[in-house]
Amino acid sequence: MQIQPYLLFDGRCEEAIEFYRRALGAEVTMLMRHKDSPEPPQPGMVPPGSENKVMHASFRIGDSAVMASDGHCRGKPHFEGFSLNINVPDAATADRVFNALADGGEVRMPLAKTFFSPRFGMVADRFGVSWMIYTVE
Repeated sequence: MQIQPYLLFDGRCEEAIEFYRRALGAEVTMLMRHKDSPEPPQPGMVPPGSENKVMHASFRIGDSAVMASDGHCRGKPHFEGFSLNINVPDAATADRVFNALADGGEVRMPLAKTFFSPRFGMVADRFGVSWMIYTVE
């Protein structure tokens, strides 16, 4: 059994994937737009004018797979009640990853030494996805 996050970016999926490419080195392994679906959408599932929006995507960040889509395409992604945790090997990587994710986002806890990690911090990226950066050195 495996658990993978599936993020709904509400019309901003392609923008988010490009951001994660730059910020985290994400590698897209699959991307399908609504117009490329082999079956017509169920009534009410695809808002008019959303044919080029992402129906389903999968990308890798390090060893982890993340799935995503544009969802209902309203332009206001909403993420609450969870964080994605990134374990990094050293403080320099923690700084780089944290700063990249914080660009246009919100720092919720600055990177600092804690009793459980030499470098730990929390940030919500520009899409509202909450991240925890944790150094394991």
